[in-house]
Amino acid sequence: MAPRLPLPPIPPLAVPREVRRAVRLTLLTALTTLFGYGLFLFFGFLRDLFRRLLLDRAEPDELMVSLSSFLLLPPFSRRLRSGTNRSTFDPSQGYAPICPAFEDFYTRRIYRRIQDCFGRPIASAPDAWIDVVERSSNDNNKTLHRTSNKSRCLNLGSYNYLGFAAGDEFCTPHVLHSLKKYAPSSCSARADGGTTQLHIELEDLIARFVGKPAAITFAMGYVTNSFIIPTLIGEGGLIISDSFNHNSIVSGSRASGATVQVFQHNSPSHLEAVLREQVVKGQPGTGHKPWRKIMVIVEGVYSMEGEFCKLPEIVAICKKYKAYIYLDEAHSIGAVGKSGRGVCELLGVDPADVDIMMGTFTKSFGSCGGYIAASEEIIQYLKYACPAHIYATSMSPPAVQQVISAIKVVLGEDRSNRGAKKLAKIRENSNFFRSELKKMGFVVLGDNDSPVMAIMLYNLAKLPAFSRACLRQNVAVVITAYPATPVLLARARICISASHSKEDLITGLKVIGEVGGLVGAKCLPAEPEKAKKLD
Repeated sequence: MAPRLPLPPIPPLAVPREVRRAVRLTLLTALTTLFGYGLFLFFGFLRDLFRRLLLDRAEPDELMVSLSSFLLLPPFSRRLRSGTNRSTFDPSQGYAPICPAFEDFYTRRIYRRIQDCFGRPIASAPDAWIDVVERSSNDNNKTLHRTSNKSRCLNLGSYNYLGFAAGDEFCTPHVLHSLKKYAPSSCSARADGGTTQLHIELEDLIARFVGKPAAITFAMGYVTNSFIIPTLIGEGGLIISDSFNHNSIVSGSRASGATVQVFQHNSPSHLEAVLREQVVKGQPGTGHKPWRKIMVIVEGVYSMEGEFCKLPEIVAICKKYKAYIYLDEAHSIGAVGKSGRGVCELLGVDPADVDIMMGTFTKSFGSCGGYIAASEEIIQYLKYACPAHIYATSMSPPAVQQVISAIKVVLGEDRSNRGAKKLAKIRENSNFFRSELKKMGFVVLGDNDSPVMAIMLYNLAKLPAFSRACLRQNVAVVITAYPATPVLLARARICISASHSKEDLITGLKVIGEVGGLVGAKCLPAEPEKAKKLD
């Protein structure tokens, strides 16, 4: 069995040099961030210790086991797994804890303190402005209760890039017609009775849109990666994955049974070094037997950074070493490129040079599901071999119709130029918002024309302060920290939409500028006239 990349038992602390440079991560920032995490861990452990001592009347031996389970010390960890002692977090006798010790501790003692900043319910369509349902807690955030109050907030968190999710004059009537004709669900898998005329039309349209011979669709974007990758490659194969790839790619790579190697984020030179080394070494333990196949997996736009992959250089390297390319365009298809065809169009790469093109319908097209576009032979193989096609329920027909109609608008097949206007608007909005944030002194990640941008906050304590202060001023933002990002690189992720007006963006910038100053998120010198311009 080929070795697999193990899950890290502790948070990754190392940050590559080129990433440190891009995010302006100084030694002082790193030390203060780690000190904050250290305080949370220390006092969290003390609370656990006193809880066991005072409430459960634990024996001293059990307290040592609690300490060892937190520190992951091998002698005591073996005793915990064998069931001879109770774990810190499992009060019942004789059962091994379901949740790993560190993950359980992190959830209870760190995440739960700020969980009001996540999973906020909304009571409206995810348009430029949304109704956020207010919640309250009487037990320090352990449980949250929805109230009948709502706040009208500027939406800077939903990835509704082209504004189709809130209803459209062309899309909505067609979706309602498909609902009456086909019902909400096919109640069947694609391989059985779940293929409608709409599914066939969508797959033909997607193949034409991205420039590939054929395509296949799935009901969920995450499933598209996590099930397609194990179908395409397995034991004896080599996956070389960007270090910042999405969790769905990580899950699919681990499930495949292939050997996984990681190259430094967006570094073609390091990718080539890894490829050269692995081609020379071959499969481990086989006497340099060649790999059955090699697949390089990258994203078009990296969802937590807003950066474009260096696709032309990566294509050249993969051609040199005869490696397949798997391109995830979840955040780029529909949103970038002159006609919305993604990073291949934007960066001047021939789609024929990319072997597997993956994308989702949730970002730009206001629907759900995902697709794979490739050669006819690969698509036919996936129809026979992929469990997500054979066993899973197909996309809802109204959701399929939404994608068809949205793509037709983008292509101008609705006999209007609204699609071109949306594409121009998303580029204009994204570049304006990013440039204004930088002028204020924020450290902002992401390339021009990308609708995703990250405001670096670093310190864990700044995350809830930033999120709650923005919400109080009716701006809804998304914050992310470990394990979604490295420990030292916590951030607020901003997603811009074509549905935002210039006034909306100026409103958001004013609030973010004020809140950023309060929480100390402005790490760079600001332009002196910036505040006057926004006023």
